[in-house]
Amino acid sequence: MEILDKYDINFESSTIPITIYKDRTKDMNIIYEVGILEIGKYTNLIVEKIKEDLLREGIFDSNSTDFSYDKMKKSFISKVEELIKFYFPNLRFEERENLITYLVQKSLDLGFVDILISDPQIEEITINGSEAKVMIYHRTHGWLKTNLQFLSDDEIKNIALRIALENKKFFSNLTPLLDAHLRGGHRVNATLDAVSTKGTTMTIRRFSDKPWTVSDLITSGTSTPTGLALIWIAMENEMSIIIAGGTGSGKTSFLNSITSFIPMNQRIISVEDTREIRLPDYSHWVPMEARQANQEGKGQVSMLDLIVNSLRMRPDRILIGEIRKKEEAEVLFEAMRTGHSVYGTFHANTTSETILRLTNAPINIPKISLNALGLICIQHRDRKSGKRMTLQIAEINEDGSDSVVLQYNPKTKETNWKNKPVNLIKKLDEFNGINEKEFYQLLKEREYVLSYMARFKINDIDSVGQVIDKYYNEKEKLFKIIHRKNTQYEIEQKKNQVKHKPNQIGA
Repeated sequence: MEILDKYDINFESSTIPITIYKDRTKDMNIIYEVGILEIGKYTNLIVEKIKEDLLREGIFDSNSTDFSYDKMKKSFISKVEELIKFYFPNLRFEERENLITYLVQKSLDLGFVDILISDPQIEEITINGSEAKVMIYHRTHGWLKTNLQFLSDDEIKNIALRIALENKKFFSNLTPLLDAHLRGGHRVNATLDAVSTKGTTMTIRRFSDKPWTVSDLITSGTSTPTGLALIWIAMENEMSIIIAGGTGSGKTSFLNSITSFIPMNQRIISVEDTREIRLPDYSHWVPMEARQANQEGKGQVSMLDLIVNSLRMRPDRILIGEIRKKEEAEVLFEAMRTGHSVYGTFHANTTSETILRLTNAPINIPKISLNALGLICIQHRDRKSGKRMTLQIAEINEDGSDSVVLQYNPKTKETNWKNKPVNLIKKLDEFNGINEKEFYQLLKEREYVLSYMARFKINDIDSVGQVIDKYYNEKEKLFKIIHRKNTQYEIEQKKNQVKHKPNQIGA
């Protein structure tokens, strides 16, 4: 066994050890081992006893008028503590806390799935029935097999049904597909054995506890200050942008990050199938989410319904979780042509592929209509390394064709200018009076601000928003602050270089 990584994660009041190792005896699989508490049959009897008592007291009754999940959990923990003290009077404090944690996650939450969700290094959790180990996608190590497995399909089904209930969605053999989200905002897709032959399946997309910012995009090597500065100029001047890419390429995280470029006083309407977009508290933001029909086929609110309605809400900016259907695309491009700024995600691997998908069946947008777009940004994930990057940024020509402006080179690991942003500069001059010389000056200024935030790790979403707002309203004051901090930083760097410089003999 070759250990690749070891660390602890905090879960409830317990510390859970994680070990990642290469198992040479089983097809060279890399295993993600969770050091969870194992309990015997006697303790499981106590769990059932607790459940019976709580059912009698109505703590699990989600239909009661004063129902609250937090209240139920608090009552559950109180009852658990009482019974543990009765049945296990000699348990040490740490053992008692671990047992309480086990009983809570086993009885109320998502079982050991909650432990996996507590690991910030995990991006995806997949459950492929009860006959297979749970798989996870790790930020550093990619796809890993865990040491965790459900005992029965009913156990997985019960968790999926609990999630459906909390999301007020129907999940049965008649409607065997579920798209929902957990209390932490993580996205869940589930299928029942009516359509998945291996039994009930679940795929959980775990979102970062801290939303990504433009500063994070730079420090992680996902994007460059130049590319983000170009997007900043386009967004400030209300040009529409599509973020395209493959599955797991970071489209939504990228969209979330660049919304910081929208001035604080502007009204934002977001429309999604399942809530993923997260904006700072200061935003003038109205999030909307599509709704499925009930069992009688009534009450459905589609993405298209919400997009059409958003146009009546006097939006300054419209954010679309994902553009999928012909009708949605038609309304969005009509909105762009009538002066609305639209930002959305789309599945395509290059800018040319984005245009092909938009202009051919089933979407069939007339190619000439694409010139309503300002930019197309392509997000890409390298399957070998797991690294994400902004692969291309392209502007749209008057005839609807694309012109790649910035291109990432996988050999040199650099992003370089490929073409001059002629149409972008032309639009800025025509509508905002910004000529070519002024455009490059604005680009340079924004690179300066973005590099400053990355250098000093200003990566909290509210702090990033405050810096950008200061640029809009107190630019000279901001530049003085940046200059002073950069000067101090460079002085410190020189001091450190002198301090660590080796002594030279005879000097």
